[in-house]
Amino acid sequence: MTFQVSVTPSGRQFSCEAGESVLAAAIRAGISLPYGCKNGACGSCKGKLLSGEVALGPHQERALSAAEQTTGHTLFCCAVPKADLVIEAREVLGVGDFPIKKLPSRVAKLERMTDDVIIMSLQLPATERMQYKAGQYIEFMLKDGKRRSYSMANAPHSDELLSLHIRHMPGGLFTDQVFGTLKEKDILRFEGPLGTFFLREDSDKPIVLLASGTGFAPIKAIVEHWAYLRSTRPVMLYWGGRRPKDLYMHALCEQWAATLPNFRYVPVISDAQADDVWHGRTGFVHQAVMHDLPDLSGHQVYACGTPLMVDAAQRDFVAACKLPQDEFFADSFTSEADLATANA
Repeated sequence: MTFQVSVTPSGRQFSCEAGESVLAAAIRAGISLPYGCKNGACGSCKGKLLSGEVALGPHQERALSAAEQTTGHTLFCCAVPKADLVIEAREVLGVGDFPIKKLPSRVAKLERMTDDVIIMSLQLPATERMQYKAGQYIEFMLKDGKRRSYSMANAPHSDELLSLHIRHMPGGLFTDQVFGTLKEKDILRFEGPLGTFFLREDSDKPIVLLASGTGFAPIKAIVEHWAYLRSTRPVMLYWGGRRPKDLYMHALCEQWAATLPNFRYVPVISDAQADDVWHGRTGFVHQAVMHDLPDLSGHQVYACGTPLMVDAAQRDFVAACKLPQDEFFADSFTSEADLATANA
């Protein structure tokens, strides 16, 4: 059985097969609804069901609360139609510009930045090129059918190799392999580009970039793309970590601040120890933004990192700093534990 889905306010329509999620059908039809993890853990694909009925699959409470469900909200990555639907969702322009491909890649380099962060560089086949927007991600296709997502950390114009920042999650199916047995020249298969987290180039508003940990990866790509465009939009980068070592490309950020016009860098450490000899900003990274920019009504914010940081930033920036809800763009880095909880 096939169901029809109509999108408000655009008026576009697409078909959804029995057992297929609304998001999967939209992607197949080339209709770009916002999304991130595709597993019910991040909440990026949240929208409103105006008419019809869906079966809602497992998801995390923070991604969609019971109270939100009573007001008609749903997660399109987990929602399977039981009838024709009318949904309310903001479409993302430009995502469909580049085809989603399944590609083999060779591990070209594994560079250990800290005890728990590796930068992996991938070489594509000589006849292939993957076009993408700075901020998007790929999904590794593992042998057991599971997938793991990582953002490209290099801008699209510099795509000789694809660069990924990988943090070790002890016991993690994929990261144990990366930090243990994976070698240069090994072959990995992935699908991409995916995601709706990328720089909106049709705006001239000042940009706030907010990252925690390896959430810096897509933020790095966005900075490089912004610099390549020679954009005059002011950019402020706030990068947070527990300890100074977590800011594993701190020197690069300082170089940007010294050489790029209209760019400012603010590192923030939440749990500095005496032997760190840290003299910079401390506390939660999103609160540093609020201290410096109490009025965000004229800004765009791009946030990437842990769901806790992203959720707090969105809530506080909108409520306390007057940031328009539709000017907050985010990519929550969901862990294997997050995905397991969502699919429990």
